[in-house]
This record gives sequence, C-alpha cells and structure tokens, in this order.
Amino acid sequence: MVRESALSQQPKFLKNKPLMGQVALVAGATRGAGRGIARVLGQAGATVYCSGRSCGGIAATPGRPETIEETAELVTSGGGKGIPVRTDHTDEEQVKALISRIREEQGRLDIVINGIWGGEGLNDWTKKFWETDISAARTLIDRAVL
Repeated sequence: MVRESALSQQPKFLKNKPLMGQVALVAGATRGAGRGIARVLGQAGATVYCSGRSCGGIAATPGRPETIEETAELVTSGGGKGIPVRTDHTDEEQVKALISRIREEQGRLDIVINGIWGGEGLNDWTKKFWETDISAARTLIDRAVL
C-alpha cells in the first residue's frame, strides 16, 4: 500500500508536463528524498527509473517496508512512467547493468539523481567518529552512475 502525502496535490507548474520525453534515474528511490524526487519527476511527465535495494516486499533496511515498486507506482500515478530496477549501487556490475538497460530501452539518460543512503553505521555512537569505517557510505555517494 502506497502512502499519500502533501505531494498528492500537484503544483500548477507541473500540469503541462515540462519533462515529458525526458528519462531520469533516481538512485535510492525507495524512500525519503529519493522517493519524493522520483514522484515529482513523474508529475512533471518524465520516465523515471527507480533504483534501490528494497523490492518485492523485501526490505533492505530493517523496519522500513517501502519498495522501489511502490515508488514506481507513485511515479506512474502522478503522470510519468515509473520503472523499478533493483540495484545495489555498491556493486559496480549491477550499476553497469542498470545503465545498459536504460540505454537499451530509452537510448538516452537526461537526469541523474543520487539519493542513495548507506551510512547506517555512521550513527553508531559507541565509537569515535574518526574510528568509523565510512568507505561503504563514500562509495554510495561517489557512485550513482559509473
């Protein structure tokens, strides 16, 4: 079940679909800012590839049931075309496969949004910040698209 929010009411400037024909990738579209951005891109008429790890009812983040399929539904119901693609952006081969798929299906990629979050361990207050391994979070920040 997809939750409704303030985005249910479409801003006036989106009604004429200014991004119709544009292809977007929102990396980290499962929830939060990524989901919100994907939804607004859909309201603007874009085709939006919604990538993330939570899909098919399997949550990659414990306690967070949202999925990329739900986000894609929100994009489509808003007037765009939502396409969910399960992708672990820490895996270079999965990212390459995602981009190859977009090129094959669309022939272009106009907009890239990196909304990936991978810093779950950064809020572990049992150790000093400078002792925290941030390599996984850094990889996600650096790599939405190769």
